[in-house]
Amino acid sequence: MYEVMYVQTNTFPLVFSGICIAVNLVLGTIVQTLKIPLLFLDTLGTILGAVMFGPFWGGAIGLITNIIQGILTNPKNIPFAVVNLAIGIIVGYIARRYTFTWKTALLTGLLVSVVAPLIGTPIAIWVYGGLTGGGTDLLFLWLLKSGQKIFTAAFIPRITGNIVDKVACALLVASLVRYFPANILGKATNPLLRTARTNHAPSK
Repeated sequence: MYEVMYVQTNTFPLVFSGICIAVNLVLGTIVQTLKIPLLFLDTLGTILGAVMFGPFWGGAIGLITNIIQGILTNPKNIPFAVVNLAIGIIVGYIARRYTFTWKTALLTGLLVSVVAPLIGTPIAIWVYGGLTGGGTDLLFLWLLKSGQKIFTAAFIPRITGNIVDKVACALLVASLVRYFPANILGKATNPLLRTARTNHAPSK
């Protein structure tokens, strides 16, 4: 009996991480296909996995997401795997230290929204000349033609989009975790989630 429970507990992060990767792939592909400006949604699963299981799992989810997406849909996503990796690590460490309330999620989203373009902008410029086929390309070209330097022209659309996207994703994850059933939170490796469940459970 104990061995069965032990195996289930240890396989849960793997299964849940697979679901998080699928969420990243589906939402990221939809946004890329529709070229929706100021949104990416390919890190929602990364943030969720990082909050549930910590920086290792969060980073792995982010890294694998971009590699798979690059193989299946758009090879341009592969170099940006390091961005998704960094997001998972950062969120994982924050969620381990602070209960992932809406306030923590907001601040985390703002932090990640700065870090992600700081990492991603040089990649976009050096590898693709600033054009990555996303919804921010038009703004990049407009800024470039208006006389902005290439780094500034590539950075501004990315930080603008990331502020909207990462804050939205982080707040959505905080909302999801808040209402996760106790049996799911009990299998998470982040002990602060249990505290969040106790302190912020909705009143009846």
